[in-house]
Amino acid sequence: HEDRDDVDVEVVFLHRAEPDLEFEGLLKRQHTRVKYFQGSLMNAMDLERAKVHEADACLVLANKYCPDPDAEDAANIMRVISMKNYCEESRIIIQLMQYHNKAYLLNIPSWDWKQGDDVICLAELKLGFIAQSCLAPGFSTMMANLFAMRSFITSPDMAAWQNDYLQGTGCEMYTETLSPSFSGMTFSQASELCFVKLKLLLLAIEVKPIDGGDTKISINPQSSKMPANTVGFFIAQSAEEVKRAWFYCKACHEDVKDENLIKKCKCKHLMTFRKGVRAIQLVGKTMANKTGATPATPFSAALSKPLLNIKNSVMAKEENGSKPVMNGRLVPIGPNGLVDETYGGYHISYEVKKLMPTNKPADQQKNGKMEVGIADDQAKDFDFAKTEMKYDSTGMFHWTPARSIEDCILDRNQAAMTVLNGHVVVCLFADPDSPLIGLRNLVMPLRASNFHYHELKHVVIVGAVDYLRREWKTLQNLPKISVLNGSPLSRADLRAVNVNLCDMCVILSAKVPSNDDPTLADKEAILASLNIKAMTFGDIITNIESMGDSKDALNNMGDTTVKRPGPIYGTNVPMITELVNDSNVQFLDQDDDDDPDTELYLTQPFACGTAFAVSVLDSLMSTTYFNQNALTLIRSLITGGATPELEIILAEGAGLRGGYSTPDTLSHRDRCRVGQISLSDGPLATFGEGRKYQDLFVASLRNYGMLCIGLYRLRDAALTTVDATSKRYVITNPPFDFGLLPTDQVYVLLPFERKQSRFSFSETEV
Repeated sequence: HEDRDDVDVEVVFLHRAEPDLEFEGLLKRQHTRVKYFQGSLMNAMDLERAKVHEADACLVLANKYCPDPDAEDAANIMRVISMKNYCEESRIIIQLMQYHNKAYLLNIPSWDWKQGDDVICLAELKLGFIAQSCLAPGFSTMMANLFAMRSFITSPDMAAWQNDYLQGTGCEMYTETLSPSFSGMTFSQASELCFVKLKLLLLAIEVKPIDGGDTKISINPQSSKMPANTVGFFIAQSAEEVKRAWFYCKACHEDVKDENLIKKCKCKHLMTFRKGVRAIQLVGKTMANKTGATPATPFSAALSKPLLNIKNSVMAKEENGSKPVMNGRLVPIGPNGLVDETYGGYHISYEVKKLMPTNKPADQQKNGKMEVGIADDQAKDFDFAKTEMKYDSTGMFHWTPARSIEDCILDRNQAAMTVLNGHVVVCLFADPDSPLIGLRNLVMPLRASNFHYHELKHVVIVGAVDYLRREWKTLQNLPKISVLNGSPLSRADLRAVNVNLCDMCVILSAKVPSNDDPTLADKEAILASLNIKAMTFGDIITNIESMGDSKDALNNMGDTTVKRPGPIYGTNVPMITELVNDSNVQFLDQDDDDDPDTELYLTQPFACGTAFAVSVLDSLMSTTYFNQNALTLIRSLITGGATPELEIILAEGAGLRGGYSTPDTLSHRDRCRVGQISLSDGPLATFGEGRKYQDLFVASLRNYGMLCIGLYRLRDAALTTVDATSKRYVITNPPFDFGLLPTDQVYVLLPFERKQSRFSFSETEV
């Protein structure tokens, strides 16, 4: 694609079958750059023919319409083993259907994500996208458009909303090293400069830990200043635009008004800096390629390291004069003179601690202070109230002791008596023996620890309990989940869970598509979606006043204290439907004028964020090939904070483990999250009165540390009252001079609030 920097990539396909006619047409059109070999990845001779050992990367694609996803994954993992066996240095990017199969890749000795090997797990990302849409409707569409390479062509014949939407679909994610003019700035200063001066949206930066560990990607970080040659993650229309961040020089470009004039300048220190960084990048790459070592540190950093080390060791000597040392390590001492949390100076895991002798809590009580985590969790008189485990062992997710599914099952009457409001309804179609879709991937992002407990949305799953029993092992430690044993097509069940008061209704199917007609794969999801749209709901508030204390399930649909009256028609219920087959999107919206041949991303349900198809994740393969960090960024934004450490814990198969809160794990809560803020009221309401997008961007960043990334706008701009029927569409990163409307909603990356501030942005008003 011409937006990329290097477009001369040759592609070789290797497959057992012959190409079909449509694919053959593509091969003929692109014959200079695309070759097709018939053969098997399991055969070393075929790998030799395709010159796998010389390839820049090998991409293994999954068949998303296969009847048995586990068998498909197992076959593809075998292909990876075969390729790694043939040439262990080759970089492999694989698509997997199921999340639990990711663990088997970690068992391949030469699998190394530091060398660029990567896995795109369709279930994890698909359900993660849908989960983020529960928090900010339409977000799935915005992210999907960011990693698909498209060039937009607007035309006067199109509706205004389509032109706005298309301009956003032309944006992609790029990385670039920031010029030295940015060093010492905070992230928000840099982001403001990039947006206002360079017309680029800076989303995140790469942070190198001081101890020389693996680099981390920090999205909208709040405090720290940026070191020299930080790598930034941008949203922009092309790779060419992003170079401005590399060329920007405070001395030469301070007064330049036209961002297109920001080109390479003649400054001396900049030139030497650039040569240095490029050299280091090249050296780093070759070293990493040869030895798997980390790239070389910049010159200045390398010089200052020894000084720092001397300084630290002197300080350590002063501080540690009277402290005991064991195995050459310092031993931390608790306030009661007991060795704290370590054994022989080594940190021990929670499992090992359980096996160690406990020290008597009576000793601790004398000090009036409870020591946590020294294997006291089995002592009889341990004070559990003070040391409740609220988060998992990584500190990234809310956690609760395992509950049996029976404790979470509601029948229709119990559900109707429970005042459900602002919750997430998951309509799940599944047979008792359907392949598991991994509902954990949908619920975990909604349980991220950067939410306060009271902000977590209750998740109500409507579906067959027999199927959910098999999924339950992965859900039992996540709080606020209920199950209604019923059918998503039953209106009585949907009324019982107050579908009209939910924040989002998600429609999923775990059923296997039949081989005879793949277009029927989405029949249940489409029927459920049309069924909800056809429902009508009484006016809840007046019903409650008039009915006194009647317990009728149809009327008793809410509390008089509801924060907003629910919609009266089903078309107003916020919904997102997962489709297997792109072409079925035409049946979701009866009033749209989409042509059946319209590409998915141009259709109205997709532009509005009410449909999501797994096929949009295909373009993530090429994005990952060109830019490995983009996948890491998307994954951390979408999954709510899955880390390599967490993957290893989940690979054990025992589910999430609880952990005691330590300052270290609690610090993991301090990360930003996706939100949506209304311009009709609240602190940003003044911007809805015809102000420009740039004013909103700068004010949100300066006053609240929020990074605006797009708008969710009513399709019919003439509507002044915000009625939920009115369909909205997604505008990714609008131009700086884009006019705002009071009915707009803004997608933001919110920093973690330790305390609830005066303006709580956590509640999304509809």
